[in-house]
Amino acid sequence: MKLRTRILGRMLNAEVQEYLTRSDLIIVPVGTTEMHGGLPLDCETVASEAIGLTMAEACDGLVLTGLPYFYAGATATGRGTVQVSVRQGIDYLGAIARSLLRQGFKRQIYISFHGPAHMTVCPMIRDFYDETGVPILYMDLCMQLFDKSADLFLTDNMAQDPAAAMRQIDAMFLGAYQIMGRLQDVPCTTAFAQAGAQSCTPFNDLFNLAYQSGAVGYCFGENTDHAPTTPIPDEQTRQELADRGQQIIRQLVDRMDLPHVADQLQGLAAYGLENEARYPWMPSSWHKAHS
Repeated sequence: MKLRTRILGRMLNAEVQEYLTRSDLIIVPVGTTEMHGGLPLDCETVASEAIGLTMAEACDGLVLTGLPYFYAGATATGRGTVQVSVRQGIDYLGAIARSLLRQGFKRQIYISFHGPAHMTVCPMIRDFYDETGVPILYMDLCMQLFDKSADLFLTDNMAQDPAAAMRQIDAMFLGAYQIMGRLQDVPCTTAFAQAGAQSCTPFNDLFNLAYQSGAVGYCFGENTDHAPTTPIPDEQTRQELADRGQQIIRQLVDRMDLPHVADQLQGLAAYGLENEARYPWMPSSWHKAHS
């Protein structure tokens, strides 16, 4: 069924009620507001929202946008960065998840293009299941992109042009702004094109002992540590990058096979109910029995 919009906050309550009579799937992009070279502070939020909207269109879901303030991590040295603790983020996101479940969204998919977001989302996912018995999902977009779709950033002349991959990634950010109707928010600038070693590089042997900023606490020493940005000298270049990036996003979402993911979530819920019947000491079963 054709919806006027899939973004929850832009829908009428009556439209949400009608949607919930036929489906129960919502995608929740978890963002951040942090320094990011020549891109706006909310670029990782916008990337998550644009990918989330494209995902929703692929599997007849809704999208809950407007979650830009979570744990930023090493970018806390930026004056524009908004830093929220991991624990605060877990509690806030858990409250949202419980509210969505009460309203009828039994299938919830959380996504983020912010690397350290897993530290906030994953504990919430597991605690939520123990409390409610409802499996909700986290899809790490960095993992989906760099581990499973790295070829989208590879070009035939990578050896001669090592900045080509960075251009593809930045194109994806611009494509996200275009999808969300905000391309004009990206400034035309060439001031952030420098790509050198990060000031914290000598400590990589520590950082690499765990996944995505989870090994040890630290902050970037220089604003240029995060992140060099492809030169955008004029509006024509900006448009060309955005068009290319929008295509990358569509290719990425196609590879995710969202209809299959949505079906798997439904099947996993049924599997969980069978297990609860067999193991009544499971926390979710106990809560249901005493509520």
